Amino acid sequence: MKINGAAGTAHWEQGPHIVAIGGGTGLSTMLRGLKTLTSNITAIVTVADDGGGSGMLRHDLGMPPPGDIRNCMQALANVEPIMEQLLGYRFTEGRLAGQAFGNLLLAALNGIYDSFDQAVAGMSHVLAISGRVLPVTNADVALEAEFVNGARVLGESKIFRCKKEQDCRIRRVRLIPEHPAALPETLEAIGNADLLLLGPGSLYTSVIPNLLVDGVSDAIRASGAMKVYVSNIMTQEGETEGYTLGDHLAALAAHGGPGLVDLVLANSRPLPERTLKRYESEDAEPLVLDRERVAGMGVELVERALVSDTSDYARHDPACLARAIMELYQDRADMRIFH
Repeated sequence: MKINGAAGTAHWEQGPHIVAIGGGTGLSTMLRGLKTLTSNITAIVTVADDGGGSGMLRHDLGMPPPGDIRNCMQALANVEPIMEQLLGYRFTEGRLAGQAFGNLLLAALNGIYDSFDQAVAGMSHVLAISGRVLPVTNADVALEAEFVNGARVLGESKIFRCKKEQDCRIRRVRLIPEHPAALPETLEAIGNADLLLLGPGSLYTSVIPNLLVDGVSDAIRASGAMKVYVSNIMTQEGETEGYTLGDHLAALAAHGGPGLVDLVLANSRPLPERTLKRYESEDAEPLVLDRERVAGMGVELVERALVSDTSDYARHDPACLARAIMELYQDRADMRIFH
């Protein structure tokens, strides 16, 4: 297995089956980079969102939230630039203010097809996406957070504010109803994966909700794939203030059990002062890599320069992240062959 082609257009031929699990902008950013290197991608996406335009459609139409799914399909789409702009266009006036056109397109397809996953497949076909995008479940689920002081809040969109009010850590999150059935194709994709990626993205609202769907954590554990947690660059206001990398891994294990992660890929590039100042008011800071604790958990830590140097925000560079992931897999595959 190797990457062939000229720089910038290299594509992995007959490469690993990659399954990326998460949600939010972190997952779509990673997919945008991976698409340039391979089409053997399956994105498994949370459906616990209940805020913004997605929440409105969920409430009005009784459908799963389309926003994270749409972002992932937009990242993997092979369409003209005007179509990509159209998918991300948000209305500015009237009752549709703030709503993305891509969400409405997926909502229309959901009305045509018999199930949400079929609607997602239909939109994937329309957009000629690289790989596949799958909702982790078709069930109508809500996310509840419990804090260490015993307070609880129901609704993904309410967790941020409640955490700020309670001023304490999240003890756990759970789906209601608990243990919803996973989409069969989701479990099949995990079982067939060569490389499993968790994150990057909001720990409690984008990554962990997938682990709470019935069978997903067990399927990850049973998989012979290389299992990688793609670490966030910063802590996140309203979720993980004061967390270290070890705290992130402990939360994953507390919700999904042990054996979910073999390796962590983390950023090593220092952030410029102008970027750090942007986050001061949010009580967010670069994620501390507590290397000894991570090693004590039996997890390997690999550090690469992953942060974008063209943004004033702490964002992964899609190309750097994708290249690091593929090179990491190739190195480990070569080591297994050698030994």
